[in-house]
Amino acid sequence: MSHDVSNAKVLNTPLSTNRWLGTATLVVAGALQTLTFSPFQLWWLGPVSVLLILLVTVPLASEKLFRAGWLTGLGLFGSGASWVYISISEHGNTVIPVAILLTVAFVAGLALFHGLAFWFWGKLARNSAVRRLILFPAIWILGDWLRGWLLTGFPWLYLGTAHTDGPLAGLAPLTGVHGITFWITATGAGLYAGWWLMKHLRPVAAGVTLVIVLIPWLIAPAMNRVDWTELSTEATTFAAMQGNIPQQIKWDPEFLKDQIVTYLGMTEGHWDTDLVLWPETAIPIPQDQAGKIIEHISNELGENSTLITGIPWYGFSDRLEDFTYHNSIIAIGNGEGMYHKQKLVPFGEYVPLQSVLRGLIGFFDLPMSSFSQGPAWQDPLTANGIKIMPFICYEVAYPDFVAFNARGAGLLLTISNDGWFGDSIGPLQHLQIARMRALETGRYMLRGTNNGVTAIINQRGQLTETIPQFERATLTGEVFTAKGSTPYMQTGSWPVLTLAVILIVFTRERVIPPVSASGS
Repeated sequence: MSHDVSNAKVLNTPLSTNRWLGTATLVVAGALQTLTFSPFQLWWLGPVSVLLILLVTVPLASEKLFRAGWLTGLGLFGSGASWVYISISEHGNTVIPVAILLTVAFVAGLALFHGLAFWFWGKLARNSAVRRLILFPAIWILGDWLRGWLLTGFPWLYLGTAHTDGPLAGLAPLTGVHGITFWITATGAGLYAGWWLMKHLRPVAAGVTLVIVLIPWLIAPAMNRVDWTELSTEATTFAAMQGNIPQQIKWDPEFLKDQIVTYLGMTEGHWDTDLVLWPETAIPIPQDQAGKIIEHISNELGENSTLITGIPWYGFSDRLEDFTYHNSIIAIGNGEGMYHKQKLVPFGEYVPLQSVLRGLIGFFDLPMSSFSQGPAWQDPLTANGIKIMPFICYEVAYPDFVAFNARGAGLLLTISNDGWFGDSIGPLQHLQIARMRALETGRYMLRGTNNGVTAIINQRGQLTETIPQFERATLTGEVFTAKGSTPYMQTGSWPVLTLAVILIVFTRERVIPPVSASGS
């Protein structure tokens, strides 16, 4: 490519020259990514979305890319995460206009991550179309990574998660979700490059480019049949109770006894099961007040049986040097251990700037929104000698956190109460995220929820047993422990992040000549 501005102009299309058409395309492209996830599972729209984004943004002047990124994020989070409105309005006792305003602020704030990433992309690539194409996957990955930890993080709607049932699923044990996302964005960039080369009558170069980006799509399905971990031959019997307790009465003192009686009744006939699972805060009173309940459960369980349940914890913390609450999970019976949740949900489990925000609206005073963060590097729970690493609700969304904590554990387990999000797509996205964690670690993931979807997920991320949403039912099945580690468990996302940094470092002006971008 030459340095002529005229060559840059051939990159222009109505999508990049018409401001309103470009705006609409970016928002739609972001929304298309939501369709790649559950319950839609149109994974093939991932590269299509990226291609549309590039058709708009590659010709744009650098100073216009922040807005372009923000619009993309607006489409993604507006369609894929606006279910937070249900928590704010229905369960936060917030009037509708304020709930709408807070939801819009939430979506617009998350979209800033894409805006920042695209701004950085423009600064690095300047006006070189070639550099923009090479750098795009790297910038996207780094933007996802930043969003996953800054201000406790929102590791949701990563493009790679859509491939639990897609052809790139075989990459998950090798590279994790970020590696899959990298190749989806690289594929979109490759499609753009192929289109541009064909316009310049270079069919051989276009063909080579397309073959390169298609290679992982052809190899990954075979990789999905590789056994990275070794499963035990002896099955562990498993039962999980889905109580379907309405969120409106979850913390009402008048209904606390009824909830416990419900779960005790559902467990009748399953006390001799090897592993019994109740969901997040199934016992809705702190452990220091639940001694008789825990004792009753222990007496009912069979000699080799363990019941694991969510329960709030209250007591003095040597680490925090104060009395505090934790959102916790405990093993009872032929097992031991208690785990305190580390990744807390802002406003749901703790309130940032609570001295200012408490009391302003009902959403800032949700029940049990005063939890403290649990300590890092907690030991797994044990059940009949099996090491089980638990993750409470939102924690399962953090890929590296799950991978590193899964080391040495034979089973993974997650409990949740997705009743906060009603009949929205949020809980189904949450289930798909748990499936990706099973894929990445080569381990069974046991999922217990209050109102669905309770499930057994095998080491390949497949659902073997489920209870549909909004049903009171008991799930039974068999699970198998795993030995060994996947490559991703050993390295985490660092190889992919390192590759992104390498691309940034070596894709510089003296290596790749610039082609001025359009100012339109």
